[in-house]
Amino acid sequence: MDARTAAHSYVEISRMGKVYPSPRGDVTALADIDLDIRSGEFLSVVGPSGCGKSTLLKCVAGLEGVSSGQISVRSAPVKGPPDRLGVVFQRDVLLDWRTILDNVLLSAEFLGLKRTQVEGRAVELLKRFGLGGFENRHPWELSGGMRQRASICRALLCDPELLLMDEPFGALDAMTRDDLNVELTRIWQDSAHGQRKTVLFITHSIVEAVYLSDRVVMMSRAPGRIVDVIDIDIPRPRPLSVRETKRFGELTGKIRHHFAELGILKE
Repeated sequence: MDARTAAHSYVEISRMGKVYPSPRGDVTALADIDLDIRSGEFLSVVGPSGCGKSTLLKCVAGLEGVSSGQISVRSAPVKGPPDRLGVVFQRDVLLDWRTILDNVLLSAEFLGLKRTQVEGRAVELLKRFGLGGFENRHPWELSGGMRQRASICRALLCDPELLLMDEPFGALDAMTRDDLNVELTRIWQDSAHGQRKTVLFITHSIVEAVYLSDRVVMMSRAPGRIVDVIDIDIPRPRPLSVRETKRFGELTGKIRHHFAELGILKE
């Protein structure tokens, strides 16, 4: 990584490895990961199941320690969850005994903020994500897509600078997934104070990765290694119809072909 790139990096990962001890032999999940995520960048990671994508995200989030190398956020080594962090997991992890509004406000409670400081923003986010009027419903009253919308609102409530998303739309139907892709892009492009959030997005979908991202990181089978980083040179804003363009097809085809050469996909 050159000095110019490093100066503009929000997350820096250097020679990072992750090993899980086991009585039957240690399991290497990640090996020799070198990656920078630029400030305000939307970066996606794609790869086969078991390649360590989620492990990488958990290490950046400070939820798991690294076995070798180092991860830094804003030039500070990660020793726990960084400040100004938002996380969305594949499962919404909502609390069934709390209303949707109270679930969204949970992130503010963890930071010791008063309800009066953030309730208005919570209601605004719920409206923006199509959940206006559902503030006092409980998670078990909502569909899977609606629950995931609420979990995204919770992650965005305190205006995080770094947003980590681990296959947040993987369990949703195609139409709901498309809808949330569009809304996520709008939120990212319309970040507060003119500063876009830095996003690390984990997905199995090559189409989703190309549509959302500035760059797409490709990972190999376990032990997970970065095999290529693809720049997505499609102008923004991107309507869903961009997926029907020649350039979009060229980029998704390039990624698929690369995975085919690695024996991960069949052509």
